[in-house]
Amino acid sequence: MNHFRTAALDRLAAADPGLVRLRLAGSAVLGIILAVAALLPAHFPLTVMLVGAIAAMMTAFTVNDPAPGGQAVTLVLAFLTGAASITVASLGSALPPMDSIVFVLLIFVAVYAQRFGPRGTALGSIGFFLFFFPMFLQAHLAQVPQLLIALGVGVLANAVVRFVLLRHNAEAEFLRVRRAFRARLAAVVRAAEAHLAVGGSERTRKQLRSALARLHECVLLIEDAAPDVVDARAADRLRRRAIEVELALQWLAITVQRTCSDELTTDVRDDLIARLARFRALMERDPRELPLISQTGEYSRMLVEGSRIDEHAAPGDGVRKALAELALADDRAQRAAAPESAPDPLENEDNGEDEPAPKFAYDNQTRSAIQAVVGGGLAVLGGELVSHQRWYWAVLTVFVVFIGASSAGATFVKGVRRLGGTLIGIVGGVLLALLVAGSIPATLALILVCVFGMVYTARVSQVVMAFFITSMLGLLYSLLGTFSFEVLWIRVAETAVGAAAGILAAVVIVPVRTRSVMLDDVSAVLDELAEFLERARDLLAGEENVNIIELSRDLDRAVEQVRTTIEPLTHPVNLRSARRDYGWHVLTTLETIAFRARHVAARAQPGQLTGASADRLRQFTDRLLANIDVLRKALDAPGGPTPGTLVRDDGTPVADRIEQAETRAVLSSLSHLDEALVSLGRVFDVQATDPRAPAKK
Repeated sequence: MNHFRTAALDRLAAADPGLVRLRLAGSAVLGIILAVAALLPAHFPLTVMLVGAIAAMMTAFTVNDPAPGGQAVTLVLAFLTGAASITVASLGSALPPMDSIVFVLLIFVAVYAQRFGPRGTALGSIGFFLFFFPMFLQAHLAQVPQLLIALGVGVLANAVVRFVLLRHNAEAEFLRVRRAFRARLAAVVRAAEAHLAVGGSERTRKQLRSALARLHECVLLIEDAAPDVVDARAADRLRRRAIEVELALQWLAITVQRTCSDELTTDVRDDLIARLARFRALMERDPRELPLISQTGEYSRMLVEGSRIDEHAAPGDGVRKALAELALADDRAQRAAAPESAPDPLENEDNGEDEPAPKFAYDNQTRSAIQAVVGGGLAVLGGELVSHQRWYWAVLTVFVVFIGASSAGATFVKGVRRLGGTLIGIVGGVLLALLVAGSIPATLALILVCVFGMVYTARVSQVVMAFFITSMLGLLYSLLGTFSFEVLWIRVAETAVGAAAGILAAVVIVPVRTRSVMLDDVSAVLDELAEFLERARDLLAGEENVNIIELSRDLDRAVEQVRTTIEPLTHPVNLRSARRDYGWHVLTTLETIAFRARHVAARAQPGQLTGASADRLRQFTDRLLANIDVLRKALDAPGGPTPGTLVRDDGTPVADRIEQAETRAVLSSLSHLDEALVSLGRVFDVQATDPRAPAKK
């Protein structure tokens, strides 16, 4: 029973690190309740109160500036933007052609506004949706004063929730993120157990990969939250220890997969599974406790057994050694995570000057905005053919599929997900509307449940979010007295029209192919890698003391962007297996590069290499940087003549007679990173030469 209880709590904590999504969803629901409660004494019509509720929900969902002061400014701007949208939407209802024209133009503004960061994205979305909902509620010009009051109440309700009732608590969130880290660590070990138990399978390999990816997300959250709780030195130490745990887990996963390819006896396999299970059992779930694992006899045995394993290892010894290294890294991370001092008030000062992004330029963002306008126009025409009254659903779908999409493939995937979620939501909406027919309190309660589910799942699953949206709309139709099966099926038809219009515009109008965006993102990864290698060389040679952990995380984030961009290639909706394999090969190679860079960042210390070793390191990194330049040129001109060849290592050790284990580990990771670059070159048809190979006569 305790086992199932622990597993359930682990999954709950791991599902939402820091409970960020729970706080957002709770803020949306609580804001709606406050807004409606404030408007009830004024006896406004139901449509007016719904606008107040929508304003509270949208501001909770979209306003996410990093600092409270920035959030306050965005809320004020949100009121002004929403007021303008509501007024124009009400005017447009009296002039039927005008509303469709303005609505389509708003798509361009909202999609283009993403280039202005979180505030631009928030204001663009709020402007669009507060134009949409008055049309949905069939608001009239005479209602504008009441609608503006409701808008102000909704924004104010969110401000009360955001800054008073559910205020962000950095220390509590940091503790919750650490709990999620513990849970996700356990999930990786559990996935390793499952992989060993079946002797390795594609299903358990995917589970192991997914668990590692989720742990990586949590490590990034720890690094983002730590500076708000501990001082700069402690935060840097915690970053280093968290990376060590992540590296140890990744090495454990690699070792488990390699071990599964060996011939293992049943006793050895059972012993390895039992060891992994005991490690999970020893892990403390409450991060506030001291690292109890180091005070157990099992911990000591793991370390002793791991240290005795040499190159003549017996079957399964690789897993035993990897588990011992994980236990040691976990113990160090737990000790480093205990806050020792208050934050340094000077640490948040940014002395660097970031290059400002161009405010007006023709790039992928502008191209997507143009495509969205064309798709919106097609959606208006197609939507009118389906229903003269509810054509705006098609335009809404175009907006949703273009937000955050950077290529035609991404637009296609989002359109399919949106339509699938809507179809499933139709069933849910019908069942819920029939279940609570005639009961206003029950209808309102279920609407709040749908709002919670929509906000909570927005960052996780588009299909589930679309399900909650469609179910909520079915309940709203019931509340407004306009519910019918015909209305819901019109909603499905309009969604299909909008998805088709968006996909058609993305494919035909100045199309952006997934591969071209992927090549740009891979080039960005190479830029980050080049900077990382230059700084790592300076650090190891003692020429400069820099924090390469931050640089390794910049590289991680660049790889994460590739993962997002490449999804249309790797998604099951792509029926061409060769393209899926190509996408996975690119992504796996880049993840290997990022993994090796993290390993270097975690182990590198100032001045580890001196004299001849430093000279050899400089030659080694110069060759890697030259290889990166060759790859960049190949990516800039895909399909063109080969810009050169990659040069392999000539076999000379980077540093001779290195005795320190930490230094040997750093140099080993650099060598593996070199191999990964050559592998990436093969993906893009760039050949490699081997200086060790005999010259052809």
